[in-house]
Formats: sequence, C-alpha cells, structure tokens
Amino acid sequence: MTVTAVEAPERPAHRDPNVLRWLGAYTASMVGDSIYFMALAWAAARTGSASGTGLVLAAGSIPRALLMLGGGVLADRLGPRRVVIGSDAARAVLVLGLAATLVLTAPTVGVLVAVALLFGAVDALFLPAVGALPPRISPPGQLARIQGLRGLAARGASIVGAPLGGVAVATGGPVLAFATAGALFALSLPLLLGLRIRPLPGPPVKHGGTVADDHEERPVTEEGPTARQDLVDGLRYIRRHPLLGPLMIVIGLSELGFVGPLNLGLILLSEQRGWGAAGMGWIVAGFASGAAGAALLIAVRGRVPRAGLVMCLTVLVGATGIAAVAQIPSVPLAAVTAAVVGLFIGLAGALCGALVQTAADPAYLGRVTSVSTLFTYALIPLSYPATGAAIALWGTGPVYAVSAAVCAAGGAVGLTFTALRRAELPR
Repeated sequence: MTVTAVEAPERPAHRDPNVLRWLGAYTASMVGDSIYFMALAWAAARTGSASGTGLVLAAGSIPRALLMLGGGVLADRLGPRRVVIGSDAARAVLVLGLAATLVLTAPTVGVLVAVALLFGAVDALFLPAVGALPPRISPPGQLARIQGLRGLAARGASIVGAPLGGVAVATGGPVLAFATAGALFALSLPLLLGLRIRPLPGPPVKHGGTVADDHEERPVTEEGPTARQDLVDGLRYIRRHPLLGPLMIVIGLSELGFVGPLNLGLILLSEQRGWGAAGMGWIVAGFASGAAGAALLIAVRGRVPRAGLVMCLTVLVGATGIAAVAQIPSVPLAAVTAAVVGLFIGLAGALCGALVQTAADPAYLGRVTSVSTLFTYALIPLSYPATGAAIALWGTGPVYAVSAAVCAAGGAVGLTFTALRRAELPR
C-alpha cells in the first residue's frame, strides 16, 4: 500500500510567530521613523533659519534617490535580513549619537544636514531589504496577507508616531524625541535576529566570492559578477518580465498622480477653502482610515481572485475620487471621499505589492523592490515643486484633475497587458 503524504496547511500569517517578529520589528522601525522626522523638523526650526530648515528636511531625499537601486543590489548579494539588521543598527547609533550631541550643544544646520544625509543613505539600504524579506519568512500563499499586515503597521505607526513624537518634543525637546526614535530602532534588532529564513529555491546565488543564502557565507572559487553587473542584470530582468515590467509602469504613474495631491496639494487646497489645519487633519484621517480598511481586508482574506484585474480597476476608481476631492465644498464630504480614495488606492497598493513579491524570482527581489520603492520614496517627492507651481498658476481643480488622469493612466495602461489582467495570487 502506498501512503501519500499530506502537506500540512499553511499557518496564516497573523498566527505565524516568524511573521509576527518581522511585523513587530517593522512597526518599531516605522514608529521610530515618524518620531525621527518630527524631531528633525523641530531641531531644524530651532536653528532660526527658514532656509536652513528647508535644507535639512530636503537633504535626506538626495542619498535616498541616488543609492536606492544600490540598496537593492546589496540586499540580493548579502541577503535582506543582514542588510535590514545592519541598517537598523546604523540608524539607532546615528540617532542616539545625535541625541547625545544635542545634550552638549545647540543644533546647527550643518550637523542636522549631515545627519539627514547619513540617515537617507541608510534608508536607501533599509527600504529595499525590508520589502524583500516577506518571501524569505513565509510561504507564497501568505504574501498578500503579509502586505495587508504591513499596511496596517504603516498606518498604525503614522497614527502613534506623530503624537508620541509631539509628546517627546514637548516634554524633553528634540533630545528626548531623538533618543526615543533611536531606542525604537534598537528594539527591532532582537526581533530581526530571531527570524527564521526560508532558503531560496534552487542553488544559492554566487556573488563576488561568497554565496548569499542568508544563513552563512561560504567561500567559492569562481569570481562572481560586479555590483554594477548585478544592477544591470536586475533592471534587464524587470524589463523582460511579462508581469513585473507592467507593474512598475502602474506603480510609477499611479504614485505620480496620487502623492502630490495627497501631500502638498491638500495643504494648498485647505488654505484656499478656509478649512484650516483641522479640516485638513480630518481629510487625512479619512484617507488613513480607508487605507487601513483596505489593509485589514487583505490581512483577513489573504487572497483576492483576479488580483491583477482588481488592482487596475481599483486604481481607476481611486483616481476618480482624487479628482472629486478638489470639487467638494465641505470638510465632512471631502473626508468621506478621501476615505473612499484610501480604500481603493490602499487595496491597489497591497495587491500590487503582493503581485511583485510572488512574481519576482527571490534572487532578484531586492533589486525589484528597490525599483518600486524608488518611485514612492525618492522620485515622486521631486514632483512637489511642480505641483506647487501648477496650483499657483491654475488652481487646485485643474491640477487635481490632471493628477487624477495620470493616476488613472496607471490603471488603464495596466489593463492593456494581458499578463497583468490575468495575474493571480497563489492559493
């Protein structure tokens, strides 16, 4: 008699201790990020120079844009866990060192710019690596659920981090806020060290004299490719992939049309309508609640049928909501509309992240994640000056309409690719 082995069912991500360790580390880092940026803004403001404050706040985006793709290469060469642990440790040392420095001396623009540049450089390593970790800690069928949990953590970090940073600044000034952020970065380290890493399918990938398998480094005799060759190889892999190439186009267009109106555009819209900071706060809260609802839906369901088609359609619906926000005269209705936008755009983002992680070969995932992250965290913020100038010339209505059209173009272009329309998440 032949006995057929029955494969044990996958443990849901929200009940997997390994995933929860990663989620705890990620949440601590995100809360630390929120507190760090608030403390940096307050410390810069205390220098008394408006131009210096702007320089400090903008400085971190430069190395983040320049080094992001290199961070993806490093994650694939060394393994994402090592890069995440190293970058979080570096952030903890950097921010705690700044807190100690400010105990002894007043903040200066030069010191704060130097810290912002270093923090941005480390961020360029952290972001691709942390995005490449989920396939190493969980089976493919749970990756959509992990994206939902990650979205909930990000929204929760924004909700908790800003008030916590404000309390820290009010109580002990930027020194206490920086110390709190550094402690949270350090808190993530034991959780990351406790992760169990799943081996990559197939033979380990050889890189420059070592084998990167996230367990150990074993010397190899043959010379591996250079970092530059790895980067070119990764970009070529994305371009030729039937699903990843279209996904990057969708990400780029939808982010370009969405981020400007939500951030800078919403500030200017609230000023023009007389809604004030409180009104803007309600609209941002509406968006955050919608996005959190989308993340919760994905975290609970774990899988959405016809994920590629649903992702493109939700981008189109969300884009319609973006155009509507600029035409609404009252704060309550604008907040409700923002919640709808957050729900659909948040759902699209979670599905897009899950599709990227399930479609990409794990050996390329750091580089793939670095490209998608580059749009969101480095290149798209460069559109803020253009958004502000356009609103000054033509007003919020036309600019929101154009932004919505760009966002909708992402969904529409995605629908033209058969591979993306038919894309499914693993069962």
